[in-house]
Amino acid sequence: MNATAEGTVRVGRRRVPLTNPDKELFPDDGITKAELVDYYRTVARVMLPFLKDRPLVMERCPDGYGGRSFFHKDLPDYFPDWIHHREVPKQGGTVDMAVCDDAATLAYLANQACLTPHPWLSRTDRLDQPDRLVFDLDPPTADEFETVRWAARELGDLLTVLGLRPAVMTTGSRGLHVVVLLSRRTDFDTARAFARRVVELLAARHPDRLTTAARKADRGDRLYLDVQRNAYAQTSVAPYAVRARPHAPVATPLAWNELDDPGLGPRAWTLRDLPNRLADTGDPWKGLGRCRRSLATAGRRLDGIIEDERTGRKV
Repeated sequence: MNATAEGTVRVGRRRVPLTNPDKELFPDDGITKAELVDYYRTVARVMLPFLKDRPLVMERCPDGYGGRSFFHKDLPDYFPDWIHHREVPKQGGTVDMAVCDDAATLAYLANQACLTPHPWLSRTDRLDQPDRLVFDLDPPTADEFETVRWAARELGDLLTVLGLRPAVMTTGSRGLHVVVLLSRRTDFDTARAFARRVVELLAARHPDRLTTAARKADRGDRLYLDVQRNAYAQTSVAPYAVRARPHAPVATPLAWNELDDPGLGPRAWTLRDLPNRLADTGDPWKGLGRCRRSLATAGRRLDGIIEDERTGRKV
């Protein structure tokens, strides 16, 4: 049943409050809060595996995507007691953070005008051991998406040679994310160091097109291979999350062959057409959770490739 009337909406065994359902969060398209709640209820099955058991930063836009917005880290005292939460260490103390473990929580967050949930890269039982790596391919300009697609293929091929199982998704903003699921056998410093060595190798192969320079002034017109988010307490946009951009674009998991579609862009799917995509083609990342890898073997393979390229041996 669509969430159209103020009051409550049933999600599983819960009755979730629905307030101001006609509030337009994307006024250019007439997309209301009720429609946002309906969307997240629809995609909960495929989205929750990437949210469950993770501290969550809520990107809230109570006045719509173009208005006042803020990133909410701590759990508000008015949230219902059935929403899971976790107190996590931070510099100088702790912060109690929401954890989205079910569809009712996802709908509740949408009613709080949380357009975009940003989960941690680690889970609550091992906060300092990530279970995913994220490579953010950030183009120098919004119209450079062909370079982003090429870079994603190059990165995906390299990660596959290293024995990993990379996946790719649009961000709903400017670029693509390449994601690798990990077996949680290493800490953030080790994982980030590995990711940095991967992108440094790729940038060394293509110095005219790719860069690892953190300062924008040093990048020129090259695509930035960003691994900065692979650190404790950092977050990444969740797959299937709505972005605070015109027309409500969605961060969308892809099959690798979809990079060949000339019509593909970082905002190719929106809140309104993503459910039809799922119904027509299914979840491109189905079964990905069974493809977690350790970085130990990948690290040794990377050492060998770097040494071969340093000495001029053919890889």
